[in-house]
Amino acid sequence: MPVESHVASFAELAARTFHDLLRLRIDVFVVEQKCPYPELDGRDVEPGTRHLWLTRGGVVVAYLRILADPDGVARIGRVVVAPAARGAGLAGRLLTEALAVVGAGPCVLDAQTHLVDFYAGHGFAITGPGYVEDGIPHTPMRREGRPAA
Repeated sequence: MPVESHVASFAELAARTFHDLLRLRIDVFVVEQKCPYPELDGRDVEPGTRHLWLTRGGVVVAYLRILADPDGVARIGRVVVAPAARGAGLAGRLLTEALAVVGAGPCVLDAQTHLVDFYAGHGFAITGPGYVEDGIPHTPMRREGRPAA
């Protein structure tokens, strides 16, 4: 079954779609990773936020969001692949599509440290010391802007 890509602002999201995106995020970040934190942080609804997700047969299998930080830099976060869909290259596809949405500008993210090499393969470099958030080691990373072609 083919995987379909979607991108939308909050205002463009159907209620059912937003529910399904949040369900995946909560199932993985809060339940699977045992990190009780406020998943609804208010940033999903900001006008500059873009939600990018992949579906297979109408079911959400991967997701991330792109935030417009106040300094004008894009921030990728909440990168998640459903447990049943892991190992199929969906995270790479999702990140490639997100970077196409970001375009030529710089982009930052806070990688779970075990995924630093994955993000480095997409042009991100470590920008500072690691830290622990919700019991999980993270590493700040940045992809510099690309010159316009």
